Amino acid sequence: MATTVWSKGQMLFGYSSRLHRATRVVEKRCFPEDTSYYSSHSLLQRFSESGDKGWFRSVFAHKLDARKDAHSNLLSKKETSSLYKIQFHNVKPECMEAYNSLEAEVQTRLHQDQDYPCEVVGSWNTWYGEQDQAVHLWRYRGGYPALTECLKKLNNDKAYFEFRKERAKMLVSRRNQLLLEFSFWNEPVPRPGPNIYEMRTYFLKPGTMIEWGNHWARAIMHRQENNEAIGGFFSQIGDLYVVHHLWAYESLQSREDTRSSAWLKDGWDANVYYTVPLIRSMESRIMIPTKSSPLQ
Repeated sequence: MATTVWSKGQMLFGYSSRLHRATRVVEKRCFPEDTSYYSSHSLLQRFSESGDKGWFRSVFAHKLDARKDAHSNLLSKKETSSLYKIQFHNVKPECMEAYNSLEAEVQTRLHQDQDYPCEVVGSWNTWYGEQDQAVHLWRYRGGYPALTECLKKLNNDKAYFEFRKERAKMLVSRRNQLLLEFSFWNEPVPRPGPNIYEMRTYFLKPGTMIEWGNHWARAIMHRQENNEAIGGFFSQIGDLYVVHHLWAYESLQSREDTRSSAWLKDGWDANVYYTVPLIRSMESRIMIPTKSSPLQ
């Protein structure tokens, strides 16, 4: 019995000695010049350093600081207080022509009336993507107070009330969103045509909007060559964590050529690599401007 206990003790001592020597070999090979790493306490201390320093930074690139403000404040333009509204109207196919005429008449009146603090940025019909759909983008200079003022005036506008009754007969469904503009994008301004427009809509994972903005702030320079960038927006009310990028092209072939050329620019591939994991889903619309749209 004593011999057996002694033998087991010898075996345990041997295992312990070999494990100790193996650990020392690993430490010396992995950290040959820094003896502070040889203690487990020092090793843990190195891995728990605060800030962006330390070993983990070299493994996990593009670390973002903790959020200290709403992304609406961090990502939107500070020099303006514009609020945008985007409308999606699904129109009965047989009513599209009458709908466009009616919508153009009312849009022009509101756009030109100085008493209404709103303006039409663009108005389109979808060509490829969701069919029989109209898309309208409005700007309210002055933010939420301007939107509230406009709604109050429209509620007392008898002509607008009649317009809504007539329009309702032509619609299958409708929805809208309130948007803010990314600070690093151009502000949409009227442009001559003819152009086709693409609206690329990204549905992001919750909590990723700032990371998206950080990457696109660097990448937008790669998409300015043919003056194709119109505007970039993110939702505030309606479906949340939604991004809309609006582009203009001379034709579908011009779109293909412009998008292909971006891959030849250093840095564009990195933007795609880091932003794709942030996306839950995405969609694209090719749109044709209506006759009354400021963006032609």
